[in-house]
Amino acid sequence: MSAAAAERTGPIEGVRPAPTGGPPAAVVLGAGHEGGAALGAVPAGRPLTEAVAAALAASSGPVCVVPMTLGRDRKLIADCARALRWLARAEGPGGAGGAGGAGRLVLAPPFATADHLTAWLRTAALRAVRSAPRTSAVLVTAPTAGPFEDADLFRVARLVRQYGAHRWVEVAFDGGDPDLAEGAERCRRLGARHVALVRAAFAPPDDGAAARDADVVDTGPLLGAAAIEEVLRARVAHALHGLAHGDDGTGAGLDAEHGHGYAHAHGPDGAHDHAHGPAHHHH
Repeated sequence: MSAAAAERTGPIEGVRPAPTGGPPAAVVLGAGHEGGAALGAVPAGRPLTEAVAAALAASSGPVCVVPMTLGRDRKLIADCARALRWLARAEGPGGAGGAGGAGRLVLAPPFATADHLTAWLRTAALRAVRSAPRTSAVLVTAPTAGPFEDADLFRVARLVRQYGAHRWVEVAFDGGDPDLAEGAERCRRLGARHVALVRAAFAPPDDGAAARDADVVDTGPLLGAAAIEEVLRARVAHALHGLAHGDDGTGAGLDAEHGHGYAHAHGPDGAHDHAHGPAHHHH
């Protein structure tokens, strides 16, 4: 790390203090396909690595990375873990202006899991169609990603319908299949008189075409600013508690993608032995 980087005193892009009321730390939010960039999160890869390195250089305190996923971006979690493992090795005990990266870096649990997302969507859906639950449809929307990530949203939407009072809960994607306009039209064909867009992402839809229709209402952000800060406070506090007890969180993070995606063969006896980075395991 250069001396100039170590002497920075101004704000660092992508780095923020820990939420008020929690332990002191520099916090970097990792952004994936669910729109975390709208909250000031930085994309996984070089932008995230540079933000974390700058935070290490700017102070001698811990640096906590929070993967900003609502439960559909396991790759983001693993990418954040890989970045922290690499930085810890690269900085070493004497890096970052003498303060060192190893021992100060910690990966927080993801902002949310699919279970959190299901619960939040259920609440939003109930609120959205409370006045006319039998004639209104809920259209769960999110940025399109990969086939498995998109399939996860269909599963979540099915659970929202199963445990709610909604006659119709459909799914649509920004720039995906179906897109927002197609999703709204499907709701109408099913018999809905009104369509409530419920967002399963941090950012608003890219395409407002569907929301321009008189019978389509955009219900706005899934979570308010205060709720987001409350969740972040809990995730950062959990991570720093683990760090104080020798757990930097990267072991679990590196394994986040395992079992998600295309299946792979385990051989005739069901056994396999393969590495998943430093936190590899054996079956």
